[in-house]
This record gives sequence, C-alpha cells and structure tokens, in this order.
Amino acid sequence: MRATLRWAHADLRAHRGEALFVVLASAGIIASLLLAGALFSYAANPWQRIFNQSQGAHIWLHTRGGADMDALTGVDGIAALSGPYRTTATTVESRGARAGMTLRAAAVEPPETGRPIVTAGSWLVRPDGGTGADAVVLESSVARALWAEPGDTVRVTGPDGAPHALQVSGIAEVAEPRYRPGGGPGIGWVLPGALDGIAHGDTGQSVGLRLEDPNDTDFMVQRAVTVLGADRVAQVTKWQQTRAEAGGDDQLLGQMFAVFGLGALLAASLAASGAIGARVRGQLRDIAILKAVGFTPGQVTRGFLVQHLAFALLGTALGTAAIALLGARIPGRIGEAAAVWEDLPGHTALMIGIPCGAVLLIAAATGLSAWRAGRVPPVPVARAALPSAAPMTALGRRALGMRVPPALVLGWRAAFARRGRTVIPVARLALPLMLITVALVAWSTLDQFHSRPAQMGLPAALTVRAQQPAGPSDSELEKTLSAIPDIAAVHPGAEMAALVPGQTDTITLRGLGTARHPYPSAVVEGRAVGGPDEAVAGQGLLDLLGVRVGDWVRMTVGGRPQILHLVGRTIEPESGGRVITTTIDALKERDPQLRPAFHALVLREGADPRAVSGTLAAAAGGALEIRETPDPAGRLEPARGVIAALIAVLALIGLTELLTLISTGVRDRGRDLLALKAIGLTPRQIGSMIVTAAGLTALVSAVVGTTVGALTGSWLVDRQGASSGIGAGIAQLPPLPVLLTVIVGAVLGAVAAAALPATRAARRRLADSLSETL
Repeated sequence: MRATLRWAHADLRAHRGEALFVVLASAGIIASLLLAGALFSYAANPWQRIFNQSQGAHIWLHTRGGADMDALTGVDGIAALSGPYRTTATTVESRGARAGMTLRAAAVEPPETGRPIVTAGSWLVRPDGGTGADAVVLESSVARALWAEPGDTVRVTGPDGAPHALQVSGIAEVAEPRYRPGGGPGIGWVLPGALDGIAHGDTGQSVGLRLEDPNDTDFMVQRAVTVLGADRVAQVTKWQQTRAEAGGDDQLLGQMFAVFGLGALLAASLAASGAIGARVRGQLRDIAILKAVGFTPGQVTRGFLVQHLAFALLGTALGTAAIALLGARIPGRIGEAAAVWEDLPGHTALMIGIPCGAVLLIAAATGLSAWRAGRVPPVPVARAALPSAAPMTALGRRALGMRVPPALVLGWRAAFARRGRTVIPVARLALPLMLITVALVAWSTLDQFHSRPAQMGLPAALTVRAQQPAGPSDSELEKTLSAIPDIAAVHPGAEMAALVPGQTDTITLRGLGTARHPYPSAVVEGRAVGGPDEAVAGQGLLDLLGVRVGDWVRMTVGGRPQILHLVGRTIEPESGGRVITTTIDALKERDPQLRPAFHALVLREGADPRAVSGTLAAAAGGALEIRETPDPAGRLEPARGVIAALIAVLALIGLTELLTLISTGVRDRGRDLLALKAIGLTPRQIGSMIVTAAGLTALVSAVVGTTVGALTGSWLVDRQGASSGIGAGIAQLPPLPVLLTVIVGAVLGAVAAAALPATRAARRRLADSLSETL
C-alpha cells in the first residue's frame, strides 16, 4: 500500500495539468447539477418559495369589526404579526371581466411579515408619479382574471353599490389562497384613505400570525380564536390548506423536472467518468513500466481507484462549496433560485444526495477504468504491434483519388475508425443533446397553448354569461355578439354535475354548440359529435369509467338518466379531463326548459381577447360577465426560465464531454499524426483533419441526440398529459429551424473546441519513440 501511495503522489506531481482538468471537470459538473437542483426546487415549489421570500404568515384570521387584535401580541408561540388590516368586500371589474376581491388597507411601505412580493409595477405608487391615494395593488391571480396590468384603471364596487375608479399600481404574489372564479375572493391593497372612501365604515379585519413552530398550527388557531372570541372570528385560513391548493401545480412541475434531473445526473456522471477514463488511457506507458518493475494488477487498480476517487471528492467539495457560497451571486433566474433554495423543502437532501450520487457513479466508472488499467500488458511491443485504426476503405481510397480534400477523408476515418470505438463517444455526447431536445419539446408544448389554443382543447377564448334577471334575453345576447366583428362563432352552452354509474363519483356534463353548428372540440381519437346522443370525452373520464371510444355511457343528472354514445376522445384541459361534451340540443331532449347558461366565443385569427372583451363590455352596457378561458399551461409559466437554465447546464455538461473526446482523440492518434507527417501532410492539413473529426463526431451525435430526444420528449409529454387527465396528443415538436440550430450549434462548438488542440498537435515534432508507440 505504501508503494501504491508513493506512486500515486509521484504521478500527481508529474501530471498536474491532467489532474487539474479532472478536478475542475468534476467541480463544474457537480456545480451544474446543484444549480439544476436549485432551479427544479425553485419552479416545483412556487408556494413555498413565495412563503419564504415574503416571511409569510402560517395563520390568517378574518374577523368582524371590533375585534381586539392587540390581544394577540402577548400570546406565546406567535413570532410576528402581519397587520391587522382593515378590510372590506368588493367587486372589481375591468374590460368586462368581474371578480370578487377583499380590499385591505395597507401602509405606504409593505409589511415585513406577510409581505406581498411585487412582480410588476410598484407598491401603492401610481405609474404617473402621483401620491397613490387612488392606487391599488392586485394579487396576481385577480390581475390575471381581470387582464389588468400596472397603469390600467379598474372599477371597484363597494358594499354600498357605488363604483370607484382605482389605478393599478402593481401586481403582487402572496402565499395565501388564490382567486378562482366561483370560489373565494382575491386580494387587493389600497391606502387607508382609499378604503374609507369605498367601505364607508363597513369593514372587517384580517391579521396574519407567523408562528415559532409551524407544527403547532391547530393549537395556535384555538388559542387565537379563544383570545379574540369565537363570535368575532369569521374565517380562519391555515398554511397547510393554502399549500394543498397549490399542490397539484407542484406535483406536475416536480414530475416534469424529475425526469430532467435524473437525465442530467446520468449525463454529468458519464462526462466526469469519461474524463477519468481518458486520463487512465493516457498513462498506459506508466502502467506498463509499473508492471515491469513488479506492481501487481491489484496494486495498479487500487492506485488508480484511490487517486481518482480523491480527485472526484475534491472536485465535488469544490463544486458544492462554490454553489453554497457564490450561487446566490449569479445574475438572473439562476442566482435567484440559488438564493432561496436553502429555505425550500428538500434542500439538505439534494445538497447531500446529488454530490453523493455523482461520486458513486463516478466511482463505479473509475473502478471499471482502473480494472482495465490493471490488465494492461507490461510489454510495449504487444500494443505497438496492434493496428491503431482500421485500414483505409475502398470508398476512402476512391475519395482521395477524386481529389477530395485529404483533411475531410482522413477526418472521417479518424472519427469513425472502428464501430466499437465510434458508438460509445457518439452515445455519450448525444445524451446531453437528447436531454436538451426533450426540454425544447416541453417548451414548444407550452407555447402551443398560447399560439394554437384550438389544437389544445381551447378553441373559445372568451366565455360570456348574462347577468340575470336584469340581463339580456338569448336573442338579444346573440344579436349583441353577432355585431362584434372579431367574433368568428358563438356556441351556446350549459354545464352540470352528473353522477357516474353506482353514484360513487361526479363528472361534468357539458352541452356546447348545436347540431347544426357543433363546438370545434380538439378530437385526437375517433370523430367529432355529428348525430343525436353522441358525445366526446376527456382522458380523465375514460379512465374513471374504464370505457373506450365507441362505448355507451349512462349517467344521472338531476335524478334523470342520460345515456350518450362516446364517438371520440378530446384534449380536455378542464376538471382533470373528467368532462363529457355533447350538444346543447341533446341536453334539451332530456330537459326542454334548459336555457344556455353561457356562450363560448371563438375569435377570429389574430383578434386580441382583451380588446374584444372591452368592446363587448361597452356594447352590452355592463350587463355581461366576461371571462377569459383558463389556460392550463399558465401555472407552468415558471418552468420556462428553468428550462432555459437547464439547457445551459446541459450545454456545459456536453462541452465537458466534448473536450474529453477531443483530447482523447488527439492523444490516441499520436502515431497516425507521425505517419501523416512522414508522407507529406502539412501542419494545416493535420489540424484540419482533427477539427473535421471533432465536427463529424458532433454532427452524428447531434443528429442522433435530437432525433431520439424528439421521440422521447413527445412520449414523455403525452404520458404526462394522459396521467393528468388532459389526454395524450398534446406534445408539440420544436420547429425544424430550432432543431437545426441545436445541430449547427453542436457542430460549431465542437469545431471551436477542437481548434486549439488541433493547432498544438499540428505543431508538435513527433518522434517514433516508445512514448508515442504506447
């Protein structure tokens, strides 16, 4: 063992550059993986991220006026209070959209506990620089429902029914329940004077409690209610409830990024092990000498294993320390994710698990390389007698005879010398490119919901409901809608809950469109509705009932049976796909008194839903409730920045693999370079040959990686769509120019990376010595 350690120390002193490259490669890959983990946690835990950034409250108490909030300051277990805030219930309107909102009276400066995170605009300061007396900050879900942006004016109706105009100064995010149409109200913040002008004394109070121990939430709720008086407390909201509402989004993002994380870990481990394997192959002469002086194969194996494990551990420690100390200083979304990662769930597990997993994979690959090093024969002639490459093929000789540039022919021969030696480098370089393509498929699918919503089950951009009983009649409403030039089609509709056979679960029965003008559902299997008692359904409903396209489905609606024939499967983004859609004429056969509850509006291509909503609201005189069709991809918007950062991380891993392949190729072709110089090739031709070999290897890897990545990405996205109930068929391949950009970028990167090694190799004066023949 002593001899092994002495040799490892001497080898380290003799090959400091190679050792430094291995350590830095390991550190860079570990740092990339940790940044990827931070990005995944950042995107997959949006509620927890906002809660930590805002110093969120674990409990929100909503009370009636007159409650003594000061009594909470002396309760043990409460670390801090957010508020109390005076509140009032209002209705806010903008561009024809209407939403319930609770206004809170806030100070000029946002609070420290339960602080709203302003994502657009500013806090209670008018965009025109005014005092902010008539300014309002909207919670992001309310702003999205109203299509409101900083600078817009919204109409707020208070308890007395009087309208008030407020200017939106900012959009904020909070770790509280979000606004949902038909559910709880949203949140808005105004200055106390503005609240007094709207509420006229009809106010309640809200206070947030940040606890010392979140596990004591239930106990602290009891204590707080006892202190304030049960008759004073109108509503209690706990942090577990709010987190559970966002749990579906977290799970979807988590599943999506788990695949990328495992793939990135595998690609990074292969890149690091490749660098170690290349160093082992570069020391075959030293290994032969060690064998000749008496080292056993076990000693050689242990020496390499101990040495490179030490390199891997050192690189892992450097990469981990760099992210822990400097990660938050990286500009952009990556630095922001690294800054808040420490407070997110799973931080400790990832900080320990990612480096340990990478070290174990590197150790396994290093053990294989060390075992091969132990089997190196001690006689140099045995290796020198073996051909280093396959002989020139007939096609290659013919190409040289046709005056094809020698650099191109020899570069092709160097890149694809032997099948076994070609497949492994191509596969290893293709892996990060495959993952990049998978990420681009996910990106393109998200874009599809915005650019071509009709193909994703969202042909209607707006939904209109008449305000009854003072609202217009059906004929008046249809006349008003037909007068708007940007509306291409109007489809009357109605929705109701239906019980499945056995009455064990509830689904959504939707009548949309008429027999003469059916609703343009996105049918991906079977056909559209074309006859009486025909319907289409989402994947979630098919899975729930265990039926297929072509079956008859029986359900109970209002105590009456409804039997429909499933003729197609659609992309159904709403209600987890547990929706069955027929025409409203089919529903009227069961209930002749049924009236349309809403109208779905299909807009002309290029029409702006916000502009159409504003025009329609003005034409109807405020008698309509206009809503934008919910976008299921909206909750995945944080994934865009993460996908872009992930592509950068994978590109770094691919660059590390590429540099390893180039350096290995130059060293392994040392004798070939000597022979080529002997027959008259110039240094420029030798350099061109090395660059061509690297470019061709990258080209084949990029073609294979993008092809396999496109197929794999489509399969993964469709599987995710099927499991979520939306249904398979939503995957969208990136445009061809984007895929070509990936391929061209990989080739240009390989050429640029090979330029310096090629120049150095072409200028070397090779000698036919034992050093070059081994």
